[in-house]
Amino acid sequence: MLLQIKNLHAGINGKEILRGVDLEVDKGEVHAIMGPNGTGKSTLASVIAGREAFEVTSGEIFYQGKNLQKLSVEERAREGIFLGFQYPVEIPGVSITNFMRTAVNEIRKYKGLDALPGGEFIKLMEERKKLVEITSNLTNRSVNEGFSGGEKKKNEIFQMAMLEPTLAILDETDSGLDIDALRIVANGVNKLRRVDNAFLVITHYQRLLEYIVPDFVHVLYEGRIVKSGGKELAIELEDRGYDWIKQEQV
Repeated sequence: MLLQIKNLHAGINGKEILRGVDLEVDKGEVHAIMGPNGTGKSTLASVIAGREAFEVTSGEIFYQGKNLQKLSVEERAREGIFLGFQYPVEIPGVSITNFMRTAVNEIRKYKGLDALPGGEFIKLMEERKKLVEITSNLTNRSVNEGFSGGEKKKNEIFQMAMLEPTLAILDETDSGLDIDALRIVANGVNKLRRVDNAFLVITHYQRLLEYIVPDFVHVLYEGRIVKSGGKELAIELEDRGYDWIKQEQV
């Protein structure tokens, strides 16, 4: 099992948000996490990635057999966990090219590999840029500085393509995207799907799942996964909203 979460309780600033999450994700799978605002979707993503602001109060998270709670956020990234943010941050003065070269070579170093020579790195970048339909003008700029919402999300998928994570968590990547940007982002994800990696896609809406077809859909409500199913569950949620889920929990 790639990712195994058992009875996870977590929160921020003393407020409990996750109230007993159980989830299993294996390689080759795409899982979608859906649910209304404020139910803990982004908190779950942050806890898996190891963001320090969030505190795990009980429960367990295992990733490839390792206890994630013993690994720092940097170690989790080197182990192959990638988090695509809902609101990607800007890093003025740092070009995307230099940023990615440092990141790629840090992961290679962690795996005991030599740094990529300049020519091989540029070749890899060109291949990945085509994959996610990103232009050289974008990669020559500082990370996310002055980018539109769609450009920031495409840059996130480009970073994911360069780093080739084993577990990619996309936290509301579809937020604020027009239909063309949504298609490009989804196509990039689909091209990166392999039998040896997995995706956890967090979204409010079924529209993203029309492009990225999940193997499993989970509904997170009041800090717990209360319903799971196939892609048809996402369609049902789109048709009926979340009120019926709330009524079932009464």
